[in-house]
Amino acid sequence: MTERRLRRPSARKAVSADPEAVTGEVDPADVVAELAGDAAVELSEEIEEFEGVDQVSADASESGPSAGGWIARRGLIAIMVLGVIAAPLFYRGDAGQTKLTWMAIGLIYIIFGLSINVLVGYAGQISLGHQAFVGVGAFTSAYIVSVSHASFWVAFVLAGVSGAISAALLGFIALRLKGLFLALITLAYGTVAQFTLFNVSSLTGGGAGARAPRPAGFTSNMQFAYLCMAVTAALLYIDWRMVRSKVGRAIFAIRENELSAASFGINITAYKLLAFTVSGVFAGLGGSLFAHQQQLVQASSFDFTFALTLVLMVVVGGLGSRVGVLIGSTFFALFPLIFNAISLYTALIGAVALLLTLTRFQGGIAQQIAPILRWFGGGSLRKQRRSHVMQPGGEGVRP
Repeated sequence: MTERRLRRPSARKAVSADPEAVTGEVDPADVVAELAGDAAVELSEEIEEFEGVDQVSADASESGPSAGGWIARRGLIAIMVLGVIAAPLFYRGDAGQTKLTWMAIGLIYIIFGLSINVLVGYAGQISLGHQAFVGVGAFTSAYIVSVSHASFWVAFVLAGVSGAISAALLGFIALRLKGLFLALITLAYGTVAQFTLFNVSSLTGGGAGARAPRPAGFTSNMQFAYLCMAVTAALLYIDWRMVRSKVGRAIFAIRENELSAASFGINITAYKLLAFTVSGVFAGLGGSLFAHQQQLVQASSFDFTFALTLVLMVVVGGLGSRVGVLIGSTFFALFPLIFNAISLYTALIGAVALLLTLTRFQGGIAQQIAPILRWFGGGSLRKQRRSHVMQPGGEGVRP
């Protein structure tokens, strides 16, 4: 965004500038109202200026690229999308079947990444028990198809509903918790689900697990890969629309400052629960696809290591960045499969990537590819510096 608002002088500066106001009596209610007003102005600027790491058109030059430049950009995007869609058609033989399996798993992990990004990246709520939402969706879908003998599509929808209910319950319990306490309650929630709920023999098959046959019409690896592709594309679109809606702006505001968001009339409780619910829906749908891709779902698949992997995907990919989460999720899904890496090596790579992210590149992968994303959004590969414009009285317009 090339133009930004002039900062309103703070209430504290206005009071100190008037000697009579300093020596006179000050109503505490007036001071609180003035300070809240300043915080509201700053938050409004942050909401207005927030475009996300992957919304890079804000850094485009005022004139923008030429018609040929836009055609080149859109053409490259179209080529990449068509390449992904057509790739399964060229996978043949045993090696091709393996690649189709990898593709389906990668797409499912992207759904997991989108799910936890809504909660951690957008709403700023820590979740170390996200595997519980995925497991609830997976076992719900497996039970409905195998035991109730209902259609896969009924099971798929109910898996999303069950994930939403479980996430909303956790969100209601942890509504007033933050930081370490929120992390602990989510960790306890995931652990309890893993060792109790997921081991109820009548529901999950216990240690033997629950069978989850693939739906009719999607029994082959290629067909199931296209099913996963369609669901992932739909959820990407929903996520994209949500970010640009009133709901998305409200959730971002809560993440930045809850008190300032409340001063704008944002219902903190409702939007926090909504973030948990949307995250749970995504996790439940992803869990359903995961169960039917594996065709046998077991409680051991949803352990604490899996929960940490989900967190690493969004932190290393870039919190709040859709493109970064997509890349990070794909990497953590396919690395142990392609390189036949044991869990120890995967954890080691994840730890190194996390340390680099926290110490050097806080924006994760999205920060590293920002010039490319900016170019696709109509900007230049090199970010242009903007000068600080001074205004009379020493107040400046931020670039």
